[in-house]
Amino acid sequence: MTGQSTVLAAEVPFPPKVEDFYLPSILPWGEHNSYWFTKITALLWISIAIIIIFFLVSYRKPALVPTKKQWIAESIYGFVRNNIAVDMLGKRGINFAPYLTTLFVFILLMNFWAIVPFAQISPNSHIAFPAVLAVISYVMFIYIGMKHHGGLKYFKHALIPPAPWFILPLLIPIEFFSTFLVRPFSLAVRLFANMFAGHMLLLVFTLGGFAMLNANVWFAPFSVVSWVMTIALTFLEFLVICLQAYVFTVLTASYVQGALADEH
Repeated sequence: MTGQSTVLAAEVPFPPKVEDFYLPSILPWGEHNSYWFTKITALLWISIAIIIIFFLVSYRKPALVPTKKQWIAESIYGFVRNNIAVDMLGKRGINFAPYLTTLFVFILLMNFWAIVPFAQISPNSHIAFPAVLAVISYVMFIYIGMKHHGGLKYFKHALIPPAPWFILPLLIPIEFFSTFLVRPFSLAVRLFANMFAGHMLLLVFTLGGFAMLNANVWFAPFSVVSWVMTIALTFLEFLVICLQAYVFTVLTASYVQGALADEH
């Protein structure tokens, strides 16, 4: 047994190369040059296609008495417009409702792949996708603030709080760090960490059940417990999926609201 373990350990390359961290390509050709088209990339494009096709089909022939597809599309848009955009931004929120709805639906669908059989991983468990979404929201709220207030006035508004002059040297770096560094970082990491942790938990309990089933006859009953936990965690993961899409959208709306506010 020890000799076999030594042989298996010897087959593992050490130290690992950069390529060892790349996800395997799902293309049948160009294995070493096709890292750009992985399972996660495929799920991304499928998500985009589903969203575009669904809303185009739902609004192709809008009716006063909506069809089921039109009702679902209108309900999603109405939920984001009324409960996020208008609640956070007032009447101005209607202008941002299309973007916030797109953001909410895109994150929700990307997250949902985590509990879909045979997919079982969310593209948002890869830090690149939450990072890009965070950068888009980051650039948007800075641009909106500069457009609304003017460049210098916006940064003055964002960085200089109404406080005594002698404490401003301490508060201005804190405001800069909080507004322009922490916000995009926290947006990206919050979404990534939750989806990655959920994926790992489901993976541990699923594979743990098979490991105990194959390890010893005495451990076989515990494999059932492990799989029951997997089912329970799947329902919990569904709540996390919806919550993270909502939180990301609400925080984006909150940052836009702060950029448009006339007072600090």
